[in-house]
Amino acid sequence: MNNRNLVIICVCVTIIALAIAASAYFQKGQPSEQYSVVYLTSGEVYVGKLSYFPTMTITDAYLIQIVKDETDAAKTSFQLSPLSKTIWSPEILRINQDQVIFSGPISETSQVMQTIKNGASAPK
Repeated sequence: MNNRNLVIICVCVTIIALAIAASAYFQKGQPSEQYSVVYLTSGEVYVGKLSYFPTMTITDAYLIQIVKDETDAAKTSFQLSPLSKTIWSPEILRINQDQVIFSGPISETSQVMQTIKNGASAPK
């Protein structure tokens, strides 16, 4: 094989590799329009638009917390708090994937999704 053919092959392989990397970046790098849940080893549960590339990130995030029921101390309920309303108000959360127990998409008909759509903050 002569040097000219070797150069052509190297250029083609480089172009293909760059095209694959760019495709992965633009497809996986953008947050999904679908909301997902992420459960961490710390016990925190986040809901938001998830992205995996180049690192796991959540945008438009909410924190799900367990709170005591105000009417009955023996009962608990859930509170959905938008992180945009917190004092530190992050636009994006970078998640250490080693700390994720599970993650998955949220159904459009779920109580959490209905709460997000209605702008409320306390599904029960």
